[in-house]
Amino acid sequence: METTKIVLFRNQEIRREVYNGEWYFSIVDVVESLTDSKNATDYLKKLRKRDEELGLYIGTNCPQVEMETETGKKRKTLAGNVEQLFRIIQSIPSPKAEPIKRWLAKVGFERVQEIEDPELATKRTRVLYKLKGYSDGWIEKRMRGIAIREELTEEWKNRGAREQRDYEILTAEISQATFGKTPNEYKKFKGLKRQNLRDHMDDFELIFTMLGERSTTEIHRVENSKGVVKLKADAKAGGDIAGGARKKLEKRLGKSIVTKKNFLKKPEDKKLLK
Repeated sequence: METTKIVLFRNQEIRREVYNGEWYFSIVDVVESLTDSKNATDYLKKLRKRDEELGLYIGTNCPQVEMETETGKKRKTLAGNVEQLFRIIQSIPSPKAEPIKRWLAKVGFERVQEIEDPELATKRTRVLYKLKGYSDGWIEKRMRGIAIREELTEEWKNRGAREQRDYEILTAEISQATFGKTPNEYKKFKGLKRQNLRDHMDDFELIFTMLGERSTTEIHRVENSKGVVKLKADAKAGGDIAGGARKKLEKRLGKSIVTKKNFLKKPEDKKLLK
C-alpha cells in the first residue's frame, strides 16, 4: 500500500515515512510548523547547540530517513518518531506545542491500528482525498492506481530491483514512454515541488499511468523477466503501449492529454481538474 508521504498540521506540510514499522516525521518540517521560521534547518542547529542534552539526544536517537525533497528527489533527512518528537517539542517555546503533540499522538496511534488492520489505511486515504475536494470517481481511479503501483513494485523487488535508484529508473522509463516526460519533468511542467505528482493528475493522466504500469507488470510475468536491464526494457515496452493509446486518443480529440493543471489552488469540484 502506498503511504501518504505528506500530512498536514494546520495547513503546513510535514513529510513522513514508514521506518521500522512506524511513522517517522521530518524534524525540520515539525520545527518549521512550530516556529514559523524561515530557515528551520538553521533554527534546529542553533537549538541543538544551545541545548547540549537535546543535541546529544537527537544525535543518538533520531535516524536519517529518506524523504522526498522539493525537487522531487529523495534525500536522507533527520527524522523522529512520536516519542522522539515529543522530547524535541518540549525544548521549543511555542503556543502550537500542545496541539501538535495531540496531532502526533493521533497519527502515531493510527499507524498502530493500520498494522493490525491494513484496510484502515485505505479507508483513511479515501477520506483524506474526499476532504481535499476530490470527486468519488477520481478517488476510485487513484486508489486503483495505488494498488497497481504496489503490484508492480513488488514484481520489481522479486525480479532483481534492489536500490531506490532502480525503482526511479524503471518508473522514469514508463513515464517517458507514456507521456514523453519523466516524473521530475512532469512535476516541473505542472509547477509542483515536493507534492505527489499523481495527486495532481486528472482522470486521463491517471488512466494512462495505470495502463503503462499494469502492462509492464504483465510483460514481466509473461516473459519471466529477471534483472534490471530486462526490467528496464519491459518498462519501456509497457509505457509504449500506454503512450500509443494516449496519442491515438489525442489525435481523435484534437487536444493533449498531458496537462499543466494541478490541484494546488482549487479542489477538483471547483473544476481545476477537468
